[in-house]
Amino acid sequence: MHPNMDVPAPVVTRRLLLAATLPLAIGVPTSLAAQDNSYMNVGFVGQLDFGWSTEADVVTLQAGHHDPGVRGFTIPNVELTLGGAVDPYFQGFSAIVYKLDAEGETGVELEEAYLLTTALPANLQVKAGQFFVEFGRQNPQHPHSWAFVDQPLVLNRLFGPDGLRGQGVRLSWLLPTPFYADAQIGVLNSVGETTFSFRSEESGEIHGGEVSEREVEGVGDFLFVPRLAASLDLSPTQTVLFGASAAVGPNNAGSDTNTHIYGADLYWKWKSLTALRGFPFISFQSEALLRRYETDERAAAGEPSEMLPAETFEDRGVYAQLLWGIKPMWVAGLRTDFVDGDETAFEAEFRGERTRVSPSLTWYPSEFSKLRFQYNYDHRPDVGSDHSVWLQVEFILGAHASHQF
Repeated sequence: MHPNMDVPAPVVTRRLLLAATLPLAIGVPTSLAAQDNSYMNVGFVGQLDFGWSTEADVVTLQAGHHDPGVRGFTIPNVELTLGGAVDPYFQGFSAIVYKLDAEGETGVELEEAYLLTTALPANLQVKAGQFFVEFGRQNPQHPHSWAFVDQPLVLNRLFGPDGLRGQGVRLSWLLPTPFYADAQIGVLNSVGETTFSFRSEESGEIHGGEVSEREVEGVGDFLFVPRLAASLDLSPTQTVLFGASAAVGPNNAGSDTNTHIYGADLYWKWKSLTALRGFPFISFQSEALLRRYETDERAAAGEPSEMLPAETFEDRGVYAQLLWGIKPMWVAGLRTDFVDGDETAFEAEFRGERTRVSPSLTWYPSEFSKLRFQYNYDHRPDVGSDHSVWLQVEFILGAHASHQF
């Protein structure tokens, strides 16, 4: 595996997994962690956003819960992380997140809490608990690892304001190939706020009808998330990673209706052989997603006398981002977003066509802090264009992973 590539932890061999998989395990000797299960890493990440937008109701533009939420100051993400070795066979990780909403009210959530195996044979690995689903490139990342202030539009539309995550189990197999290749399958509960396109109480925002109360009666009522990813070294200075993902499960728009989400992702990076502290570099990342959403005939939400027809409709979107590591600790970026959805019996404003262009400039005083400036140009054909500017400040304390370039 090429050392110039920023890739998920499964890239490393299972023998190195104990020291390299969890963000909190960086710098902890494997022997120490394995011999003393009282050793635990504690990390803390704080993010502060400040900015302005021509749209007074900022959350109509910045719908993600970790995006800037108001004109002025926002604290979208304060993260407390705990992790370490349980014994020679498992390690554990948890992330507790605090955030202030647009009204200044504090919210607390258990973002992740899971066990990870470290000693299974045949290059197998099991993750169990509450975790971000490994769908594509960005969904599994915590906000402090994002390359921009906000999450891409297509991820917000298909996965909701908190991304796709939930309670379940994930099996991973590092394939015995001469290049890196990893096959995964996740099985999770399909209900909850963070399964927005499935059996979420918020699913009425998608289909416009009364939410159908569905029980778990069999295997088909779970959410299944397969993924296949591979990477190749194109040259001593270039690496490419590509992947395909899916998420299939029931939704709340009927008694026997389902949602299918498909995605493809690509990542390419060039880094000079004479790089100093990882600079200069150029990286490109893109993801394209498609959602097929099935509904039964249903009563309109709030209007039980009005019936909406059974239908199947699609939403689609793509983003592409380019990062240029100009010199040590300075990174310029540009991201473009596009999302759109089919016309349906229920006219959901948030499902309309939308584009965004976001240039940014980030300065890292060290690996544990950053200052980022970002401008957003948003265009909605039925509404018009909006302009936003955001300044983000971040700091990391303790053993949490430093920034990746």
